[in-house]
Amino acid sequence: MGLRDLAKRLRTDSNELDNERLVNRFRDFNLTPINQLTCRERSRIGGEVKRIRVAPRHGIPTLEVVLSDGTGDAVAVFTGRRFIAGIEHGRAVVIEGVARDERGRRIMLNPAYTLVAG
Repeated sequence: MGLRDLAKRLRTDSNELDNERLVNRFRDFNLTPINQLTCRERSRIGGEVKRIRVAPRHGIPTLEVVLSDGTGDAVAVFTGRRFIAGIEHGRAVVIEGVARDERGRRIMLNPAYTLVAG
């Protein structure tokens, strides 16, 4: 890294650096970037867990996991769940399912998931 590159990185916003780190982390997984998700098509995306919350959905407890891959955010919604072992803040996860828009959010309902090591 040259002096010019170092100076540029020092002026870069921390969110930009984190987004760049995430894009690089998931580059070799052959996934669809979250900002390119198409509704009603089966897709595989990956990201780090940014937020987790349990919220009722039609009277059923539902775990909502917000993932970020540096290009955007998506929400994995697991109905009937309050907890999934291994899914925690900062953990890398790959999910596969059909995306849709709901209240301005891109979601996947009950996707298959894989925990990523490291």
